[in-house]
Amino acid sequence: MSFSTTLALLVSSMLIYSAPLIFTSIGGTFSERGGIVNVGLEGIMVMGAFSGVVFNLKYADVFGHATPWVASIVAGLVGIVYSLIHAAATINFRADHVVSGTVLNLIAPAFAVFQCRYMFGKGQTDTITQTFGRFSFPILKDIPVIGKIFFNNTSLVAYVAILVSFISWFIIFKTRFGLRLRSVGEHPQAADTLGINVYFMRYAGVMISGFLGGIGGAVYAQTISNNFAVTTIAGPGFIALAAMIFGRWNPIGAMLSSLFFGLSQSLAIIGAQLPFFSSIPSVYLKVAPYVLTIVVLAAFFGKAVAPKADGINYIKSK
Repeated sequence: MSFSTTLALLVSSMLIYSAPLIFTSIGGTFSERGGIVNVGLEGIMVMGAFSGVVFNLKYADVFGHATPWVASIVAGLVGIVYSLIHAAATINFRADHVVSGTVLNLIAPAFAVFQCRYMFGKGQTDTITQTFGRFSFPILKDIPVIGKIFFNNTSLVAYVAILVSFISWFIIFKTRFGLRLRSVGEHPQAADTLGINVYFMRYAGVMISGFLGGIGGAVYAQTISNNFAVTTIAGPGFIALAAMIFGRWNPIGAMLSSLFFGLSQSLAIIGAQLPFFSSIPSVYLKVAPYVLTIVVLAAFFGKAVAPKADGINYIKSK
């Protein structure tokens, strides 16, 4: 296998595994920039994966090749509804953010598997026929060397996720909405005195995280597993949370971190095909993403500066 072929395989696989992490980590960035810690990203991804696969199975004949894209939007809407539980608990009832997020993570798998047994008579869904698959960019794929590595037989949805990261950065740092969202995450009392509705902005941040997290779950299920089972989403939500922290609550930083974690995940799958990694036992490659997550959190969590009011409930009367 030539070097360019090896690199093309590695990049393509990295993009496939990074796309769900990019969407979900950016969603977490919106939530925490508004002051709401969202450790429930894993649960939101579960609901997104389940609803996306069910929609895909039901409407594949209607939407054809566009089914995975439409299913991902539907999964995002389901993620919004599910994230409202977290928003209401933390904003209105002032629950502990970590506890509320943990509850989301516990409810989602049980609810989804129960629905699977009710709808399909077993603990998992059927396998979908319409997936995101591979995509080659016209013209760009013909560029010498670079075209083969980055634009041929690759993941289109990953490039959409990268585009979303830049759009999200612009929204958070260059728009009035983003300024207000960041203000309620840094100093909600000051924002309130300026006439900014703190509760509304925090709800908006959590709902955006639900939308993007739901999309992330649907993308994962429709590119990697091609069905839904209780083990479909087992860890990527927490990896996305680590990517958000590693990226210092910045959408572009979260995207770059997600690419790094996606690379580590892809090595567990294609490592046997690569010259250097083929000699490493597969079990080590499979645990590498989770070990890297722990190492990154241990090494960088203390140095990363979160929004000052992140995780602090706001009481308007004070």
